[in-house]
Amino acid sequence: METIISIRPLLAILVSTAGAFLIILTGEKKPNLREFWSIAAGVLKFLIVVSMVPAILDGKTIEYTLFHLLPGIDIKFKVDAFSILFALGASFLWILTSFYSIGYMRTLDEHAQTRYFTFFAVALSATMGVAFSANLFTMFLFYEGLTIVTYPLVGHKDTDEARAGARKYVVYLLGAAKAFLVAAIILTYNLAGTLEFTKNGLFPSAVQDANPLLLSIIFVLFLFGFAKCAVMPFHGWLPAAMVAPTPVSALLHAVAVVKTGVFTVLRVIFFVFGAGLMKNLGVDMFTVFLASLTIITASAIALSRDNLKARLAFSTISQLSYIILGAALLTPSSMVGGIIHITNHAFSKITLFFCAGSIYASAHKTEISQLSGIGKKMPWTMAAFAIATLSMIGVPPASGFITKWYLVVGSLERQSMAVLIVLLASSLLNAAYFVPIIYKAFFEKEKAEEGHGHHDEIKEVPFIVVPLVLTAIASVILGLYPDFIINLAKEVIK
Repeated sequence: METIISIRPLLAILVSTAGAFLIILTGEKKPNLREFWSIAAGVLKFLIVVSMVPAILDGKTIEYTLFHLLPGIDIKFKVDAFSILFALGASFLWILTSFYSIGYMRTLDEHAQTRYFTFFAVALSATMGVAFSANLFTMFLFYEGLTIVTYPLVGHKDTDEARAGARKYVVYLLGAAKAFLVAAIILTYNLAGTLEFTKNGLFPSAVQDANPLLLSIIFVLFLFGFAKCAVMPFHGWLPAAMVAPTPVSALLHAVAVVKTGVFTVLRVIFFVFGAGLMKNLGVDMFTVFLASLTIITASAIALSRDNLKARLAFSTISQLSYIILGAALLTPSSMVGGIIHITNHAFSKITLFFCAGSIYASAHKTEISQLSGIGKKMPWTMAAFAIATLSMIGVPPASGFITKWYLVVGSLERQSMAVLIVLLASSLLNAAYFVPIIYKAFFEKEKAEEGHGHHDEIKEVPFIVVPLVLTAIASVILGLYPDFIINLAKEVIK
């Protein structure tokens, strides 16, 4: 495989940090220019990422080493099929989220908007850093950086509730990293002599034969250390983070934080351990069990939540474990299904959160029980919500169907009836907690005691509605034309 030395991965990381400095310099006095910098940085980042796609599709990799620290430890960046797939989705969705944020923050006249846009931009730099990391050490630095720079976003409202939610968020994620992840990385370096990601794993065969128990422990440390993937019982930070403004929730649940969590876990499965070692140790079945438990339990909890963002949060916990489940089944189809769900879930879930924010900005409603008849007043918002819902359930032509198809085929390849039952049961639970929202919005009449005529005053905000319609359309396009992301996923598992 040919390697190209290029500074473009570093530029893709730094462009939004440069945008953050321009946002700070512009400040509150020139909000239009401040927001222009956010959008311009997003567009430039996306174009840099797109410029690397042809080389990756041609079977090449792109690398850039910034610092050499110790033998086998560098601050180094590498672009391969897996990282480009993640980076394309994140950079594109940041552009739409920037437009959405402008409409949302201005409509609600939110305070500290300069701080908000600044940390938003830096968060995307950290996300790109994780995507393009060539080794565990570089990935750890950006992974931890992402936790720190998103802390002010979670606590943006500056209320007691927001501060409590932000504290829980940062304690969970930094605590898990310090307790588990640091130990896993140190043990990996001591055993392998390197932290460089390697196809089929980086542990020598002699180490594999001599240390099966220790390697199993290291894998579990990685799985729980990357707590952004939200497997139970390390999921409590995610519902707590719902105190954040809705654009931040969209960032956390679709673009940056949680996707960084599953991306890092899949990096460990594919490029630190490898399928063969996973099976030999038996940690694949442990991971399958934990992911299955998370899928069903989180779906059941979502069913009990009346608050719309809380229901979406537990839905996210469940959906993330589809990605881990697919990777851990270790069959060709399941691994493809897990990888493509990083993108498919991103577009569908960001649509749902955008819709929740649209409802709040226009109608100031947060509970599902308050949404009777709102579909007639907010047709674009609720139509987009319905499309994204179909994707979550796995109904064609939405993109979630492609994910579930590959996962079902993967469970059959693994000859696991238990996993097949989990997938079918979870789809029924998805329908059980999403379909009533659609029914309530379009087919129930507004209740007098809930509405008091307020629905008559509701108007959708164009700056908010246009991005959510585009992401809903994109989730259908990904379902109708999935070949591009499927081919990238197949390149990852070759």
